[in-house]
Amino acid sequence: MAEMRVVRSLDTTSSAMSGTGVATGNTRTLGSRQLAGQVTAITGPHPGYRALAQGVRALLLDGRIPLHTRLPAERELATALEVSRATVTAAYDLLREGGYALSRRGAGTWTGLPEGAAPASVAGYQAPDGVIDLAMAAPSAPAELAAAFELAGPELACHATTNGYHPLGLPELRAAVAERYTRRGLPTLPEQILITTGAQSAVSLVVNLLGRPGDRAVVESPSYPNALDAVRHAGLRITPVPVTEDGWDVELLECTLRQTAPRLAYLIPDFQNPTGALMSTEQRTRLLRAARTTGTWLLIDETMAEMALEGPAPAPFVSLAHPGEAEQIVTVGSLSKTHWGGLRIGWVRAGSRLVNELAALRIHVDLAPSLVDQVLAKTLLPGMDDVLRTRLPLLRERRDALADSLSRHLPEWRWQTPVGGLSLWVDLGRPIAGALAQAALAHGVNLQPGSRFAADAGTHEHRLRLPFVHEPERTQEAVRRLAATLDAGLPAVTGGQNRPHWVA
Repeated sequence: MAEMRVVRSLDTTSSAMSGTGVATGNTRTLGSRQLAGQVTAITGPHPGYRALAQGVRALLLDGRIPLHTRLPAERELATALEVSRATVTAAYDLLREGGYALSRRGAGTWTGLPEGAAPASVAGYQAPDGVIDLAMAAPSAPAELAAAFELAGPELACHATTNGYHPLGLPELRAAVAERYTRRGLPTLPEQILITTGAQSAVSLVVNLLGRPGDRAVVESPSYPNALDAVRHAGLRITPVPVTEDGWDVELLECTLRQTAPRLAYLIPDFQNPTGALMSTEQRTRLLRAARTTGTWLLIDETMAEMALEGPAPAPFVSLAHPGEAEQIVTVGSLSKTHWGGLRIGWVRAGSRLVNELAALRIHVDLAPSLVDQVLAKTLLPGMDDVLRTRLPLLRERRDALADSLSRHLPEWRWQTPVGGLSLWVDLGRPIAGALAQAALAHGVNLQPGSRFAADAGTHEHRLRLPFVHEPERTQEAVRRLAATLDAGLPAVTGGQNRPHWVA
């Protein structure tokens, strides 16, 4: 049942299985075969000690190896790579010298980052005048918003005679959100909907209700940073799983769920933020099965679900679930991406009893969402398809304009064109994102470095999330300014050769 609470104890023993990557107790362990497979995909078979160290660094900075993860014993990794133990010993020495590994006699070697590599906590949301904002993947309001204000006026006047508080949400809006789910292929009742102050509020409520300090939570890395902050703030222990433009390693995800038995998993299967990846039907089915086996709550963020730029939008995640699986799935969504971030309307879809528990919890936070915003949202929701028919082709054009401008001005950068979402996840080729973001502000561009999206502080430093929400001319000017920033040079401390040819 949706209201069930699964109580479990975490395995605190060390893994004796050298070939699998597991999280045990407070220390995660990376298996020798798993690391060997990831490294050789970058370096080729039988790497030398420098190539091995460079490969591990690249995986760490890309978020494919989490921080504070115990590396395999030297002899075991040497056997898996078919190299000498001396090669692995020398590679680990280079990693320690560079600050990418730490060791203690009798405790092994685990991953780390050099001092000062951690990202700044939060960037400002409002760019200064004259600065092009590429930090926020949020479109401006559609033309329909003005008409919605006019239509909402008389209804607001009627509500003005009431106290204006609806802790569960305006009944008519709950019905409209439920109808939207039903039209997308997931029959939903208004009683299964809780209206929130944006999707971020929805995530925070769910995490705080279902999780307790010390519980383990699986998250993607990279992922939406504000949601990661909500999980951390709730005191949950994060276990990251990597996701790239190519998507999820579902076998690794299944293994992580089995080995850690997390309380919940926060995932963005639809045009994942920031990579733009789209989870396949088969992967969703396997994930549902694994979560049911481990008793893990799935917190599914569908904020981007209807931002499909190529082909139809995916069906709601829960529509693939069997009755026994659906009971442990909570979905959140909002109007921030389809319509406007200034319209602070989000929602939770879950079992009716869980919805009531969430409403009781939210009383301590904000009593109820804004009634003005709710009436506007109720007015806009029936015409969502019309908004998307206008908005999606425009975003497709802006995506292509950004990609074309990057190809001309910054040809050394790499990315995969996403089939949905609002941004490109760009590989800079070297770990300079933080320094570039700092220097670019002086050239009139506001950026979010990839490390802000990392589950482990300091990783993804060679990545930028570049939104395509501005007009092509403005985006092209931003790219020209970024190229000028690089031409002017970055601080020496951020230099280094193009990945993976770093000097140890």
